[in-house]
Amino acid sequence: MTYLHKNLAEGRWQKLSLSEQLANIGSEVGRAAKWQGKDDQNFNGALTRALELIDLTIDDPRWENRLFELGRIREIFCDGILGGQEYGTKLTDLEKYFMPFMNLTATKYSIL
Repeated sequence: MTYLHKNLAEGRWQKLSLSEQLANIGSEVGRAAKWQGKDDQNFNGALTRALELIDLTIDDPRWENRLFELGRIREIFCDGILGGQEYGTKLTDLEKYFMPFMNLTATKYSIL
């Protein structure tokens, strides 16, 4: 399989905490939300990257007890990119799920 995030797929992703992984996914979800309906190339790039990061998280053996939640994140994200026909998902709403992880990670790495 060819990965966009080759370094992450080779093991670097598994060195991140779950919060860090979800924050990175959230960044791509935010980009997808920003470009949805405006720029197909940027939108498709963001959704491809987000799905890859979600899949890398699902494949991380540390989170085997969280597969239901991680699978649901993928399902809800896919609903959002397809227009919310199944669950009424909007990517802008899904961003709110990821925001606490993004804030936590930003705080952790902020320079004082």
